Parts: sequence; structure tokens; C-alpha cells
Amino acid sequence: MTEEIEKQTEEEAKKETTSKKETSKESVVTNSENKTSDDKKSETTDSDEKTSEDKDNVIYIGIKPFMNYVTGVVMQFQNKGQKEVFVSARGKFTSKAIDVTEVARRTFLKDENIQVKEIKISSEQFENKEGKRIYVSTIEIHLIKPE
Repeated sequence: MTEEIEKQTEEEAKKETTSKKETSKESVVTNSENKTSDDKKSETTDSDEKTSEDKDNVIYIGIKPFMNYVTGVVMQFQNKGQKEVFVSARGKFTSKAIDVTEVARRTFLKDENIQVKEIKISSEQFENKEGKRIYVSTIEIHLIKPE
């Protein structure tokens, strides 16, 4: 069952990334890359979620190389001047999200004193191709830059 979920998550992420046209040559993921249709549905239904103009500071972890995501987090704080960044993942990518956060904080943003404000864990429910109900774990790590 776990392998089936991982395969499906991987397939959905591949479909999503191949269907999108790359608008820049950077491979840093911010905003809506690697999101499945279920992610989009949950964002529109959650009234307490961030508004669409705040989505620029969300890093969605997926199948791309590890350092691409670390670079994305670092760029959000240093180049774009964000005060807060959200690192979000689901399924087998949750552990990768934790690693990305820690490498960015402890290696590249040492002098910035980036702190973890909040960690949200939950699960999302959806139906697979066979009509079975599947639950996938999700994590959202909220990083802040103290003033």
C-alpha cells in the first residue's frame, strides 16, 4: 500500500512538472511546481491559508534534486527579502522537506538566525485510479527571520 502511494505521488508529480512550461532556466522550485490537483483543491478550500499573493514564499518539495530546494529557501530569504518561508511536502517527500530546512538553516543561513516558527503535520485524503480512498501524510514547516 505504501509503495502504491509513493508511486502515485511520484507519477502525479512527474505529470505535473512535464505538463508545465519552464519560464526560466533556474531549477529552483517555488509556487505551484510539483503540486497535484489535490494540493490545489485543498488550498482553495482552506479559508485560513495564505492569500494568493503570499504564495511566492512557499517551497513545494518534490522529485527535483535536493540542493535545488535548499537554494530556493536561501534565495527567498536573501535575494527576495522574505521575512517568512513555508516548506511544504507530502508523502515520501516529507523527510526531504525536513532535511532541506535544516541544511538551509544550519549551513547557508547560519548568520541570518532563521528559526522554525511552526511545523504542521496532517494527512490528505483522495481517491486513486481504482477508486480506493488513500491518505497521504503532509508537512508544512514555517520558517521566520527574526527582526
